[in-house]
Amino acid sequence: MSDDWHPRTRAVHTGTRRSQYGEVSEAIFLTQGFVYDSAEHAEARFEASGPDEFIYARYGNPTVAMFEDRIASLEGAEDGFATASGMAAVSGALMSMLRAGDHVVAARALFGSCLYVLEEVLTRYGVEVTFVDGTDLEQWKAAIEPRTKAIFFESVSNPTLQVVDIEGVAKLAHEHGALVLVDNVFATPVYSRAIAQGADVVIYSATKHIDGQGRALGGVILGTRDFIRKTVEPFMKHTGGSMSPFNAWIMLKGLETMALRVRAQTAAALELAEALEGHAALARVIYPGLASHPQADLVQAQMGAGGTVLSIDLRGGKAAAFAFLNAVRIGVISNNLGDAKTILTHPATTTHQRLPRDQKDALGITPGLVRISVGLEDAGDLKADLIAALAQAQCDPTFD
Repeated sequence: MSDDWHPRTRAVHTGTRRSQYGEVSEAIFLTQGFVYDSAEHAEARFEASGPDEFIYARYGNPTVAMFEDRIASLEGAEDGFATASGMAAVSGALMSMLRAGDHVVAARALFGSCLYVLEEVLTRYGVEVTFVDGTDLEQWKAAIEPRTKAIFFESVSNPTLQVVDIEGVAKLAHEHGALVLVDNVFATPVYSRAIAQGADVVIYSATKHIDGQGRALGGVILGTRDFIRKTVEPFMKHTGGSMSPFNAWIMLKGLETMALRVRAQTAAALELAEALEGHAALARVIYPGLASHPQADLVQAQMGAGGTVLSIDLRGGKAAAFAFLNAVRIGVISNNLGDAKTILTHPATTTHQRLPRDQKDALGITPGLVRISVGLEDAGDLKADLIAALAQAQCDPTFD
């Protein structure tokens, strides 16, 4: 690999390990274990295995290692550990470094499963968690203390698309020696500069934009070599959250086209957001790329673009949202994002349904909120479809 390669070149070539056959497409090493030349060789491998010496698929695999090296290079991280899912990455990164009595400060606006890990799992084992408004640096400053071990937030929150100042939070955290862990799914590796902006650990659900075609689960934890190999790896390889070789191969193939897909989806998302903003059926349109977004300047400084997801809030509440969702013809109703297909989600009844009503209200997850992950369809077709669905929802007898 050349240090001066651009990201798109790195996404195609970095980390390739070719077998003796010289294959062009990366090989899938679909094996659970590895054979040793002798008992002495096995002993030596277990005592100190090198970067291309593998023991067991739960510990490491050539195909998985290719994915880890490639995404780490894209992110500007020293190393990475690939996991079975995005949530395996979130829980693994946090649980591998925390002990009873440790303190975590987290943004309140998080994906439902992330909230579960923080509120239910970590606290069960004696970790104290303090939640703050992620957009308010003063709240971060007041909550971070000398005993704080970890800071956790989504750089762009799900589903209300609040943007957290990575550089600002990292500066406060590092004054107390705390590690900053960023779930960076909505920023995507295409627009991410999280490590350069101060993040210590970056987490992705590879299920989203990295795969990009709804095929497989996966995640990755990225950081320093010491953190990945001395903290994360021992925890993950013994608890079993590693990525399968087949899924790693899918993610490698996804990385090759990720930048092309994400940039096209982002352009379409901006076009849709601009077309829908001010529509009579909508109380608000939330998109980080709009000038009306509360952190618009931060978005441009931190990411340079608004990403692939927008959210709209229908004035008629749940009835209007359901009527709209049922009227859409092109987009599909599901709970994933970052797919080649446009996906529409009603967070209040799906991804965030477990939250009490007061928490939903505090986070802005209203009954009328619909999250739209923009796919690769023609932007004009999507625009016409969404506007027609809004008109039909307004005519629906259940729209109050």
